[in-house]
Amino acid sequence: MRRGLPARMLAGLALGAIAGAAAHAYLGDAPALARVVELVTEPIGALFLRSLFMLVIPLIVSGLALGIAGLGDLGRLGRIGLRTLAYTVTASFIAVLLGVTLVNLVRPGDGLSAEARTRLLARAATTPLAPTAAPRGGLDFFLNLVPSNVVRAMADGDMLAVMVFALLLGVGLLLTPGRPARQLEETLQGLYEVVMRLLDLVIRTAPVAVACLLFSLTARLGVEVLAQLASFVLVVVTALAIQQFVVYGLAVWWLGGWKPRDFFRAVRAPMLTAFSTASSNATLPTSLLVAERELRLPPHVARFVLTVGATANQHGTALFEGVTVLFLAQFYGVDLALSQQILVVSICVLGGIGTAGVPAGSIPVVAMILGMVGVPPEGIGMILGVDRFLDMCRTTLNVTGDLVAAVVVARGEPYDPEAVPEAVVESP
Repeated sequence: MRRGLPARMLAGLALGAIAGAAAHAYLGDAPALARVVELVTEPIGALFLRSLFMLVIPLIVSGLALGIAGLGDLGRLGRIGLRTLAYTVTASFIAVLLGVTLVNLVRPGDGLSAEARTRLLARAATTPLAPTAAPRGGLDFFLNLVPSNVVRAMADGDMLAVMVFALLLGVGLLLTPGRPARQLEETLQGLYEVVMRLLDLVIRTAPVAVACLLFSLTARLGVEVLAQLASFVLVVVTALAIQQFVVYGLAVWWLGGWKPRDFFRAVRAPMLTAFSTASSNATLPTSLLVAERELRLPPHVARFVLTVGATANQHGTALFEGVTVLFLAQFYGVDLALSQQILVVSICVLGGIGTAGVPAGSIPVVAMILGMVGVPPEGIGMILGVDRFLDMCRTTLNVTGDLVAAVVVARGEPYDPEAVPEAVVESP
């Protein structure tokens, strides 16, 4: 993310919220205000969201497949690869379940008047932003996880089937030796990098889009949405803190054999780097150095787990996605059944594997999940204004989770720590 863009996004949030609230207070239901919203601010916001939806399928197919393929040759790596995969899925599931539980208990999206919700849902129903597959239940749900035609699944917006295809594609790449398979992997890597560049271009327009989306919301509802936004931020940060210090603390103590206080003292440098850059990929060099010199982990374990984890071990991102979807469902009054919430949890776990380890990499995935469960995606405009701060927090959790995974996987591996030089990483 370019320097200064987060500040402009926050300014867009403030400008849109203030201008919309003032327009609501002074103009109310005036026809002129309605025309401005319908002809100017809503189309700009819709164009931004459509651009995100446009990138979802190539991002999921390339990112998730590469995340699975990045586990390496399981036959060769044996227990390291399997333990890494088991830890990643388990920890991501715990993180998402924690966030979903907390957002159900606190319910930060409640409080909007029934009349306001009715107006919002009626407006959203007239401007669909992306195709979504009809919900399925029972045996059909499991049968349709494997698409008979993946192109049709993409066209129909059946994103769960597309994610299963991407996962199987990654497994196929992982298990297939030879140059042709590596060429396909390189092609997917090229697609992934192109999509990320396009995402960067789209995100540059976010300040204007955020201002327009927030203006449209507050022009209709006034300032009541801002209190709910503050509650959302508090729930996300609380869930991240519990995962960071309770779940990870127990993991490094019980599974890794470390005292939590010693572990967190040793990983301060990558935690601060992650918080300041909001990028797991940018923090990777610091994490590798600390893993080998401060945590004294076997280099082959640290390099494998941390490199894979920069893309495929995004616990904080998975947690954020789950909380965001349920918050916006509450905000719009969309009642998600238990089966739908389980579906959200499952998609977020998979999304944590395929989400880009760069700032704002989770936004297209959130938009996709919203469309799948029938929540109006334009609500994401509220989130974008505070996303930079939350991105910094969840990236810190992602990077810490990678280091916890390295400690857990490395336990029991034969290794001579005397072969590694003394730590040269300065404590922050």
